[in-house]
Amino acid sequence: MMHAHPKITVVMPVYNCAAYVAEAIDSILGQTYSDFEFIIIDDASTDTTLSIVKSFNDSRIQIVEKPKNTGLTNSLNIGLSLAKGRFIARMDGDDISLPNRFELQVAFMEHHTQTIACGTNYSILNTGEIKSLPLSNEDTKAQLLYKSCFAHPTVMLRKSKLDRHHLAYSPEKEPSEDYDFWVRLMQFGELRNLPEVLLRYREHKCQVSKSRHQIKKRHNLEIKLNALSYIDYNWTDQDIFLLRKLLFREEILSKDEIAKYQVLKRNIVNSNTFYSKEGLLNYFDIIETRMLKDYFLKRTLFNLQTFMDYIKINKIWGFRLPLLVEIKLLVKSIIKYKISL
Repeated sequence: MMHAHPKITVVMPVYNCAAYVAEAIDSILGQTYSDFEFIIIDDASTDTTLSIVKSFNDSRIQIVEKPKNTGLTNSLNIGLSLAKGRFIARMDGDDISLPNRFELQVAFMEHHTQTIACGTNYSILNTGEIKSLPLSNEDTKAQLLYKSCFAHPTVMLRKSKLDRHHLAYSPEKEPSEDYDFWVRLMQFGELRNLPEVLLRYREHKCQVSKSRHQIKKRHNLEIKLNALSYIDYNWTDQDIFLLRKLLFREEILSKDEIAKYQVLKRNIVNSNTFYSKEGLLNYFDIIETRMLKDYFLKRTLFNLQTFMDYIKINKIWGFRLPLLVEIKLLVKSIIKYKISL
């Protein structure tokens, strides 16, 4: 019997996942922690997904039938708005939650009251490959500077924090709605992952259209800039322009821009109190490696002088490419030199 105020609300959007949805539902109904309501939102599936969902006879299940397909983010927000639980557990219709997932996550969330979101490590269905995610709040925040920190269907959220700060997924950021959500959440509480593997994740070999990929790329850029904005620094339009150019990588930075970046980096690091110093510096190490690869390996005019420029930059600013990339750079410059003779 479902309680009027269950401890957990499980939110599971589904769309055309008839081949897997029964196994996903069974994995939730078989949890060792049973005090939950289970909201399943069908996004106007055109296969037998909805009929399979309706075949389950469990009082904890609530089915929301959307009259037309309006996308994942809309389904997620419907689930958040209907949730009665203290905690909201995410689930997808093609994955498998291990039996003790909720038990371990609830115990962690009740003991760590500052945690707003708790994910877990997970394995890949069919291969068994284990994916490890950052565990501590500091490491999780640092990862958000450049990519998502959670496997979305592993996450459990603290509903009181979402309500207090009016937090929901942003439809404008789809298909990066989860990454955007985590970056906004980290202002209001800790983000953690459990080291246990508590979900089996199904990978799909489906191609993302070129236009969809570009949309995701642009959204991710805005989200990364938002993550940096939490550093208490007096940002100028020129700073934002330089960071956009640096992060989006559509144009090669000039020597002057690299020099300006060095000053900006120093100012950001000195102003930072939001991220761990180590995490922020590791982030800039990644940025700098990409920047130098772009500067030296994407050039149309390339000769030995280009390699000498790299040596100078290395000495002056302390940037360093990986050894194999340096060898590639040298070989390329020698080949271009011989061709010019």
